[in-house]
Amino acid sequence: KIKFVNAVIFNPAKDEKIEGCLISDNGTITYIGKDNNDTADKIIDCKGKYLIPGLVDIHVHLREPGQTQKEDIISGCNAAVAGGVTSLIAMPNTNPAVDNADTLDYINRRAKLAKCRVYQACAITKGLQGDENVDFDLMIKHGAIAFSDDGRPVENSRLMLNALKYASENNIPVLSHTEDLYLASGGKINEGIVSKKIGIQGIPSCAEDSGTAREIALCESTGYKVHICHVSTKGGFEMLRDAKGRGVKVTLETCPHYFTLTEDCLLAKNADFRMNPPLRTESDRLACIEAIKNGTVDAISTDHAPHTAEEKSDFEKAPNGSIGMETSLSVSYTALCKSGEIDF
Repeated sequence: KIKFVNAVIFNPAKDEKIEGCLISDNGTITYIGKDNNDTADKIIDCKGKYLIPGLVDIHVHLREPGQTQKEDIISGCNAAVAGGVTSLIAMPNTNPAVDNADTLDYINRRAKLAKCRVYQACAITKGLQGDENVDFDLMIKHGAIAFSDDGRPVENSRLMLNALKYASENNIPVLSHTEDLYLASGGKINEGIVSKKIGIQGIPSCAEDSGTAREIALCESTGYKVHICHVSTKGGFEMLRDAKGRGVKVTLETCPHYFTLTEDCLLAKNADFRMNPPLRTESDRLACIEAIKNGTVDAISTDHAPHTAEEKSDFEKAPNGSIGMETSLSVSYTALCKSGEIDF
């Protein structure tokens, strides 16, 4: 039995903020309120500190199975809890992809050993190849909690519509990586001043915006719902705010790197700053902050995507992705709360 005293407690279940006491008995919260006379096995003085629920990161790449040289479920969840993340949604672009019951069962078994609760998304299409839908019923039966081909978009609109229809009828989220691969083809970073300056082919913002527009159109015409992953462009935030205003059933996330960093970080050709969607312009960064302030953004995720140091050593050949779970809360607090953009 642990008693936390003198804490500033945020309790979203009751939408309240109080200074007081929280008691945990064998891992279950049994009391939140003003300090009382209850005894405890351990008392922790939290004076000057916040006590908040564990964070939920809805977009994470854990790399197991098949890519454990980058990270595995155990090490990824260790990184999560170090940053206050106690639940996460893992994306399906493992090797093999999470498009079959055996792979999903393996992940769920491994996740039972982790310090963080792992919810697994399964693929929309077999092998993430965009040619054929997975067996949605089977994957749900084996514990999938969302559908996504994240890592690449579902190019075939009919297959995407199939997923949206099934998911909406069964109250399962579809997480969409929005990108026009024809527009993005060959690009490494954002197309703009920096890409021209360092002589690297860029990805125009319209590649992301085109994909976002398609998902909005699919959902607006059918009444289905979709969640848009890692939004990074001013145009995307504006489209999605407008769509929400029209009643389209769309939600969205962004990531700390999109409201703290810009394409200028790529001037030094450090591949640690290469991710997809790429870091954008200062105008996009400011639009991201504004979208958080006005409520357009529903969640801040990390798109935590580790790679080996060797893979990241070559700027042009390096895979996209960066880590983020250990720092997401501190970065968000510094950039958004300490700066006065939003309250805690």
